[in-house]
Parts: sequence; structure tokens; C-alpha cells
Amino acid sequence: MSAQKTRNKNENAGVHIPPHDIEAEKSVLGALLIDKDAIIKVVEFLKPNHFYKPAHESIFEAILTLYEKREPADLVTVPNQLKKMKDLDDVGGVAYLTELVNSVPTTANIEAYANLIKDDSIKRSLISAASEIGEMVFDEDEVDNLLDRSEQLIYSLSQDLTYQDFVPIKDTLEVTFERLDELSKKKGALRGVPTGLKSLDRMLSGLQKENMVVLAARPSVGKTSLALNIAQHAAVEGGFGVAIFSLEMGREMLVDRMISSQAGIDNWRISTGNLDEDDFEKYGVAAGELAEASIFIDDTAGIGVMEMRTKARRLLLEHKIDLIIVDYMQLVKAPKAESRVQEVSKISQGLKNLARELKVPVLAVSQLSRAVEQRGGEKRPQLSDLRDSGSIEQDADIVMFLYHPDEEDRSNLKLIIAKHRNGPTGEIGLFFRNEFTKFYEVEQKVE
Repeated sequence: MSAQKTRNKNENAGVHIPPHDIEAEKSVLGALLIDKDAIIKVVEFLKPNHFYKPAHESIFEAILTLYEKREPADLVTVPNQLKKMKDLDDVGGVAYLTELVNSVPTTANIEAYANLIKDDSIKRSLISAASEIGEMVFDEDEVDNLLDRSEQLIYSLSQDLTYQDFVPIKDTLEVTFERLDELSKKKGALRGVPTGLKSLDRMLSGLQKENMVVLAARPSVGKTSLALNIAQHAAVEGGFGVAIFSLEMGREMLVDRMISSQAGIDNWRISTGNLDEDDFEKYGVAAGELAEASIFIDDTAGIGVMEMRTKARRLLLEHKIDLIIVDYMQLVKAPKAESRVQEVSKISQGLKNLARELKVPVLAVSQLSRAVEQRGGEKRPQLSDLRDSGSIEQDADIVMFLYHPDEEDRSNLKLIIAKHRNGPTGEIGLFFRNEFTKFYEVEQKVE
């Protein structure tokens, strides 16, 4: 514990002074002024607003500005930058900067001191959040809304300790350039979570972060099976973490389906226990593969978006989650609304917000309306067939339809990419092995 922290605790017993460590702040700034390379060690996690003393915040901001310009930070450049910012006199002038340099014998401990500063900033933010929650208790009548808003406050602190309303475009450009540079080195590599269907992965480049992907079909077409196939491939073959909210089917049945698909054992034989010695061997191998995969199942019936978000947040704090699957949208408990259309709209918006908030793709299974069957001629689904709400189409980044071109042939299906916000649309031929609850891509003939 630093001398400053000890002083704060002893001299101000019973007086609530926000947590801070002035000596740690001075040590970090002094190290940055001594060693031009020291900034690399802290720039990823230390931000100006983490500093308690306003003068220190201004000095660090000046150093960051110089770093962005690829200029060194020293007793010449930093005062000049502070002068441009009109903050030089406020921070104590060159004399105080010189004091910072003279007070630091070495830069070896800069990361440790920087983490102390960040930790104190977290504590101060928690105090502010607690105060805000205290005010909300008296203003908010709905307990569910209060819990949700409170949780959002706390969760935001754990995920992003820097509050910033607007992000300069240059910051985003740096990220996108780095991503593009990485992708160019790995030609053909997917940006997102793989689905296991090569043509679909080529069109989407995998399921992308923050995207809401809707997979829709009429009942008993195979949309749950396809969603599980995607989950399995992503987790078993790709090593990605997958969270599944199953509102229609219990987790034991889901696992039976997964083992059937993974092992190539007839699902009926698994559900009835009618397995021979060879099946048991395949079952053991498949169970071992699935046990190693990061697949998490929640089969709570009638779960709402708020509870779903809460569980997903908690899971994300403990495990690496790259994909969330919701099966299916119309069974999600909806907030109170005047109509079913408005209810589904709120569910759709909630799932889109979930994808953006947790920065993972959300694959939402959805029912199609009966309008498909009532239509004369071709039963090919359209975006207008999304059941109960046009908001689904609006909120979704990708909309896919699964359907039978020939009702007499239940094995051959089409997967239609009807909406793709950032890429091509089209269709993919699929073959479904019902006994294994598994989809295979049909090879496309090139003319």
C-alpha cells in the first residue's frame, strides 16, 4: 500500500474521500516523461479520466496526443503540447513537470502503478453507480426495470471503464485497418464464427460480432436442427464458445440431438436406448468431443429478454462466449405492450441490443406466419412472412429462410439469405438427414 493511500485512510477515518493514489499517478507520469517507450506498456488500458487529479489528467492527455502524432514525450514536447491545450499554467508549468521527472528513479514499475490508478478509477465509478442506483430506487416503480438498469450500470463498468459518448473516427480507423491487415495475411479466413456450411460462410464470412441473424421457417422444417448444427460446428470444430437459450426443447433432448449428429447414430435409437455395441462406442467418442466443447444450455421456459441478458452477461464474465442462439423468438417472454406485434418488436429490439452490448452474434430462430402456406403458387418465404412483426426484418442484419421447394421431398431444402445488410444475398441447397438431425450442403453445379 502506498504512503498516499495510508494517509487517506488514517487521516480521514470516517470521512468518505474518493479512492485515489496521487503518488502512483505522479510515478506513472514521471516514467512516461523519462522513457519514450513506456507509453506502450499502459496505453491499451490507462485513460485520461482514470486520473484523480485534474492536472494529471491533462498531462496524460498531452502525452497521449504526442504518442498519436508519433512524437516523444519529454520536458520539451509535453509543455509545448500543454501550451497548445491552454493547460500548462493549470498543471503547474514546467516546474511541476520537472518535479514529476525527478521523483521517479526508474520506469520498471509503471504497469503496476498504472493498474493502481485504473483500480481506483473503478472504485470511484462504482461509488457513482451506487449513488445513481440509490436515486433510481425512489424514481422507478417497476422492480424489473430497476434491476435491469442497475445491472447495466455495473456491467458497463466491468466491460468498458472509459465512458465516452463519441469516439473519434481515427480510433475506429486504426482498429479496422489492423483487422484488414490481419485478414489480408490470412487470405480466405473467416472474420466471424463459422457455420460449417461452406457456401454460407463464404457469403457471410462467418457470423459477425454485434449482428442479429434470424433463421426463420415454418414448424417442423428443421430450423432448430440447423441452429444446433451451427452451434456444434462452431464449438467442436472451431473452438468457439456458444450459449444456447432453448425455450421450446429441454436440454436433454438437445444433447441427444447433438450426439446423434456428432456420432452419426439414429436419433430414435438414442432416445429409446436401443443401441448396439458399435453405437455405444460412437456415443462415447461423440460425448467426449461435446464435453470438451464450450457449449452452455439454458432451457428455462418463458424466459424474458431482460433475464436472458442477465444470464448472458454473467456467463460472459466467466467464460469466452462467441455466439448466442435463441430458439425461438416467439416463445421469449415479452414486455407488456398493446399488441402482439409490439411485443415481438420489443423482443427483436432486445435481442439486437444484446448482440451489440455483448459484441457477439445472436442467432435467433423465428417462426414464419401462415401466410406462406395460404399463398397460391410457390411457397417461397418472403421477408413479409416474418411472424408478428416487421421489426424483425428491420432489426436483423441477416435474415435466412429454410424451406422445402418440394413438399413431397422433405430431405432437400433451400436456405435463402433474403437479407444481408453488409453483403450478398442468395440461396444454398441443403440435404437433411433426419435420423441424424444433420444438414449437409448440396454441391452446386457450375455451368
